[in-house]
Amino acid sequence: MPERTTVRLAEDLLNRAKRKAAAEGRTLTSLIEEGLRAVVAEKQNGVKSARVMPRISKARGGLVAGVDLGDLQEADDIDYVRRIRRP
Repeated sequence: MPERTTVRLAEDLLNRAKRKAAAEGRTLTSLIEEGLRAVVAEKQNGVKSARVMPRISKARGGLVAGVDLGDLQEADDIDYVRRIRRP
């Protein structure tokens, strides 16, 4: 016979879980059980998520030719142009 237990969850997480369970036509208990089984199985199998390495900058530094650091407006303009060029 399954054992009863009390679990404290953040209210927003609990609400999202209830909605997901309802949308899938299942109980909140079955949703929680499935999640716990997946986490426990991951730990037992030694399976870890793939390591994601950060991107490496290839910037060389230095000032852009013709830039006067004393002119704050020009520096702001250059920064603005760089920001809008980024995807």
